[in-house]
Amino acid sequence: MALINNFWILSFILFLIASPLLQVVRCQSDEAAANAGEVSDIGIVGDETDDAQDFADGGFPSAPGVDTICVFPKNIARLVKGGEEAELLVGLKNDGQSSLNVVAIKASVHLPFDRHLLVQNLTVQVFNNGSVPSSAQASFPYIFSVSKFLQPGPFDLVGTIVYEIDQHPYQNTFYNGTIEVVEPGVLFSMESAFLFTLGTALLVLLGLWINGQIQNLKKPKRSSKVEVGTKTTDPSMDEWLEGTAYTRSTSSKSKKK
Repeated sequence: MALINNFWILSFILFLIASPLLQVVRCQSDEAAANAGEVSDIGIVGDETDDAQDFADGGFPSAPGVDTICVFPKNIARLVKGGEEAELLVGLKNDGQSSLNVVAIKASVHLPFDRHLLVQNLTVQVFNNGSVPSSAQASFPYIFSVSKFLQPGPFDLVGTIVYEIDQHPYQNTFYNGTIEVVEPGVLFSMESAFLFTLGTALLVLLGLWINGQIQNLKKPKRSSKVEVGTKTTDPSMDEWLEGTAYTRSTSSKSKKK
């Protein structure tokens, strides 16, 4: 039992050490992405221009009634291979009174311990026809790639979608969380391997504990000894049995002693 307790304590300490790598991200689940609607022809990707680049570089407020979510299709772990293309879907819901026109999607990579330190500006993806009517929703693909010279490890990704309403620019940050850059061909990161090892060890320990409990239940219980004292009789019972065969047998036994 002491070994089991020590193992639990060690596992908890290892989990605390790994917790800085397990940063909570704001990207919604696949179920939320399904609610954002399927990818349609509403956003046609065009070539990047200088005007669109300047427009996307501006800092604009978000419009009321416009919400965004995102999801990494078939990439729950959010692993991005250096030098290779990665894809995410941006879902946009327009609950405002006017239709909006999506102009561009941009993103940037930052150091995880200080988001003010910029590592790389990613491609600005421009949309020539990204109109979303009022009370409608749509999703837009964003394809990006980080530098192949980027050192593998966790980084912060900040993604923004820029749109216009009545010729006024607005923007929403659809993702502000962690991705992990891995080398091409690497299927598992060090973090994933650690979590897999820790989870396997905990499952094995749980199995051993359950087996021990089952063995304890199978052990036969020891019967406790019962002390038998001297026999006592109730006087009222003797009077009721007086003159019967029971009293005669009792008296004969006492005479033999």
